[in-house]
Amino acid sequence: MKKLCLGVLALLAVLFLVASIALLAAHVLQDAVGARVKKEVVLKNGTDSFKAWENPPPPIYMQYYFFNVTNPLEVLQGATPIVREVGPYTFRERKPRVDIHFLDNDTEVSSFKPVTYYFVREMSVGDPDVDRIRTVNVPAVTAMNMAAGTPLHFPVQIMLMLYQETMFVTHTVNEWLWGYEDRFLSAVHKLRPSIDPKFGFFYKENGTDDGEYVMQSGEKNYLDFTKIVTWKGKDTVDYWSSPYANMINGTDGSSFHPLISRDETLYAFVSDFCRSIYVTFEQDVTVKGIPAYRFTAPPKFFANISVNPDNAGFCVGGHCLKAGLLNVSACKQGAPIFLSPPHFYLCDELYAKAIDGMHPNKGEHETFLDINALTGVLVRASRRIQVNVYIRKLPDFQLTGNIQDLFFPVFYLNESVLIDKASADKLKLALFESSVVTSIPYIAMTIGIIFGVLFVVLACRPFRTREEGTKDERAPLIRTS
Repeated sequence: MKKLCLGVLALLAVLFLVASIALLAAHVLQDAVGARVKKEVVLKNGTDSFKAWENPPPPIYMQYYFFNVTNPLEVLQGATPIVREVGPYTFRERKPRVDIHFLDNDTEVSSFKPVTYYFVREMSVGDPDVDRIRTVNVPAVTAMNMAAGTPLHFPVQIMLMLYQETMFVTHTVNEWLWGYEDRFLSAVHKLRPSIDPKFGFFYKENGTDDGEYVMQSGEKNYLDFTKIVTWKGKDTVDYWSSPYANMINGTDGSSFHPLISRDETLYAFVSDFCRSIYVTFEQDVTVKGIPAYRFTAPPKFFANISVNPDNAGFCVGGHCLKAGLLNVSACKQGAPIFLSPPHFYLCDELYAKAIDGMHPNKGEHETFLDINALTGVLVRASRRIQVNVYIRKLPDFQLTGNIQDLFFPVFYLNESVLIDKASADKLKLALFESSVVTSIPYIAMTIGIIFGVLFVVLACRPFRTREEGTKDERAPLIRTS
């Protein structure tokens, strides 16, 4: 009987160990999980991926931090600007996809993404209708830059003096963001009706979209999930000086393909940047119990052309900037707008040193994406951009005084998202089910090892003979004395 038990144990140990090794070597279960994910992560009516893409469930917040200049008169005399950060002013974003159409046998999807902002008082430092910020007079600076060195400089100078324009002006936070009627622009509007009499950094952008996107559904290839095919009817932009710089690459940054690896470079087209960006793996993180890969823009992305020659295409008018700044005037109606990370983080140190009040640090000023590798779901992210205005002394305009050449920080934004509890619980359940399936080979191996240990223990245990026992057990049944 004991030999039979040992035989069964040996057989089971061998079977479980062989099966586990075979499953691990063939990646059968891992491939099965991957195939299931590829099938489900596609833009198709009824799928969870489509529902989340059409109407993202996690709340998205946009926070604005302004730089209030405290020594405007001294700046005009050539002094270093002193600024004080004021913020955040927080708005909740709603970004539903609308006017959705499936194209080319459901392999492509077109849509618009209007954005609406709702002020969140409890997450803000003050009232944007009341709080006032002093910063650069952008309409005046734009007009002076355009007219400098042309016959228009004299009439522009007269108009600026007539309306008593100054280099620095004060408006409420909401006026800076959503628009105010500018006296100078109103006068220009009467002469040229195409010039809008109002100015705001996001004027006419509350409740509007940034154009039509056509994306791949992922039906043909999971790697193409939500990859942009065209934006505003074109597959490239025309703001820059090289084909590389004008490429529209990747997704729109709100979704990514599943089965992401650490050695991937992820691309996204950001219309605010007027260009495509890329991020690389930085570290493993956990968000609400969900494992994720953190991707960030590498230093090479911000580097000057001596370090990264590909960035030569982003030089405007043959003028190349030092590390970290991007001239977007070509896509901002000629306004001298330059983008950078907040507080000039990862920029050439020259920019931060020129402004008193800059304190760059990684934790508060880095853009990052935390993505679950299996599903491609964005579980946490922060997109951080600073808006700077280029100001300089212009001999044609008294308004500029003796001001230094400066990239003057006006404000920066932090657009953030964190997966909500319901979505996190649903994702954790899906990940648990997948982990159970992929753990089957290891479970089988563990069982095989246990059976093997039992076999060895029992096989090495000595047999007891009938003569073995205690002294009393070995004594004769009938004693004579």
